[in-house]
Amino acid sequence: MMRSLRPSSSSKLFFSRWGSQSLAKKFLLLGSVVSIVVMVVVGAVVTSLIEDAVTRNSAAATALYVDSVIAPLLPDMQTNDVLDDTVTRAMDETLGEGALASRLLSFRLWRGDGTILYSNDRNTIGKRFAVNDNLKVAFGGSMIAEFDKLDDAEDQKEKASGKPLLEIYNPILQPWSGKVVAVAEFYEIADGFQTSLQQARTRSWLAVAGSTLVFFLALSVIVMQGSSTIESQGSALQQRVEELSKLLQQNEALRARLQHASQRAAETNEQFLRRLGADLHDGPAQLIALASLRIDSEILTSPGTRIDKREQEIVSIKLSLEEAMREIRNICRGLILPQIETSSLSEVLDRAVLAHEQRTGTVVGLTNLSQPLTLAQSAKICVYRFVQEALNNAFRHGGGVGQRVVAFARDAKLVIEVSDKGDGFDPESLPTTSLGLAGLKERVESLGGEFEIATSREGTTVRMSLYTSELETT
Repeated sequence: MMRSLRPSSSSKLFFSRWGSQSLAKKFLLLGSVVSIVVMVVVGAVVTSLIEDAVTRNSAAATALYVDSVIAPLLPDMQTNDVLDDTVTRAMDETLGEGALASRLLSFRLWRGDGTILYSNDRNTIGKRFAVNDNLKVAFGGSMIAEFDKLDDAEDQKEKASGKPLLEIYNPILQPWSGKVVAVAEFYEIADGFQTSLQQARTRSWLAVAGSTLVFFLALSVIVMQGSSTIESQGSALQQRVEELSKLLQQNEALRARLQHASQRAAETNEQFLRRLGADLHDGPAQLIALASLRIDSEILTSPGTRIDKREQEIVSIKLSLEEAMREIRNICRGLILPQIETSSLSEVLDRAVLAHEQRTGTVVGLTNLSQPLTLAQSAKICVYRFVQEALNNAFRHGGGVGQRVVAFARDAKLVIEVSDKGDGFDPESLPTTSLGLAGLKERVESLGGEFEIATSREGTTVRMSLYTSELETT
């Protein structure tokens, strides 16, 4: 049989006595318990946050200093899996003398598979350890710092030293790509840091305890004035709660806006890097590639070529290389083509076709716009690069046979088609990391446009379209 759920006599007695107490006593008893609990929770959270901030800031300063000293000594870690004797000796001299010698107890340079490429403890060089969580995070591009947590297999020497140590994992980035190629792990002797951390802990607890005490005493004074003032104070408290709610809503809105702005900044930076890579590939790289193809042409390699033809070919190659240099300088001055800024869309198409004809010696048919159309500078650059890259691909892969550029406006869209009569290709065979047609696709779609490829044995047509209403200049 199930026993009936009835309140016990002790609980009845407790609630009876509790109900008979004055409002001031209820507040003092219950408020003191709640305040202590809140103080402990808030103090623990605040102290943890302060410890993390202090540790990270101190580690960031040390990592920046060590990276500025060590990074110039390292070779290209993207192509070198080991360190030669020259680099090792330079590392030994740097870590064994000066400020680093007194600040760092030990230093290790890790490869992605857990192999130690360098260490001031020669016995560990070349050994391979299991990749711990800190190394994984560091190879992901984030710096990790821990204070006095020496629990890894390779930390026996540091643990035996008995000194307070700040363990730092700092990713080493490849300058031109930002890819993590190695991780530097070093242990900073943190006597002063330990004192600072303890002071920060003490101050944070004192601040939380003092704030909690002041808050509790202030409320106690209000409550102890008696139940006669409760109602009048209630309305004022309700008003304050509403004000705090509004402030919290405002803070939440600001936090959401800040998070959105941060995401947009990251996306904008990534788009900038991608467009920079696309500009370099679609412009100078194409010109240099064309020059390279002409260097290997029969006109230069054949001994029977007449001198005047050879010289003419050399001049053409020189012109291509000079144009590549001009475009590189243009990219450095602002990643734009200055001659396009004041040009109309029709002039941009004329210039792209003419430049290709001069570089390759082929003929390109052009059907330009029947009516003037003014676009933003970003759209004109996109059009120029699209025509340039598509014609270059038609020349390289289709032999420049039947090259044609057609531009027209239709349904509030600008449509540009570049076609040839070559043998075609398989679009699925294009690598996803290619900066050619794949880069053009990203460039067009970043402006809200559409990109299409139609290819067969009879030829290839590459088409782009942009909504003119969104890209017209005012």
